[in-house]
Amino acid sequence: MSEHPAQRQQVTGEGRGGPEPEAIRFFGTTWVGHDGGYAARRAAVAVGSLTTAFAACLLFRLAYQGLEIAAVGSFVGILVVVVFAVCGAIAFRRTWEGFGRRPADPAREESLRGLKTIGFIGSLIAYFLRSLAEAPGEGLRRREYETAVVQYERRRAARTGNPAARRGPKGT
Repeated sequence: MSEHPAQRQQVTGEGRGGPEPEAIRFFGTTWVGHDGGYAARRAAVAVGSLTTAFAACLLFRLAYQGLEIAAVGSFVGILVVVVFAVCGAIAFRRTWEGFGRRPADPAREESLRGLKTIGFIGSLIAYFLRSLAEAPGEGLRRREYETAVVQYERRRAARTGNPAARRGPKGT
């Protein structure tokens, strides 16, 4: 059985284990304490994703103009616009939902990879909008990490072979 990423154990220098927070792309584990340049990274991710989305839109505009120059017909032009719009909307929705919950069926997500690749502008816009509020995926990772910490502390305190966990400071 596979272990959930938020339940990975880390042994610190004190010999005490605990859940390890899952790293987020571009942020590492700075999302836990909002330290290590977290705000600057969020700003950079927001600007980078918006700039990339804008550049991609310009590239698609040039490609569409190439279709007009080639005189392929209005049907093909409309079809290309509709395909990119639908794929962009699906990619936006899937990316946005991915920030709040893990996919129930990873195989289905894998089958939608091509669709999300075509509509990558939608994913970039979702990334931009989420980075205005938090690191993309931070809310999900924080819930999982806090749950793992609570479970770890509960298991640690309930161990019968660890009287130090049950008693307070020495003598109490």
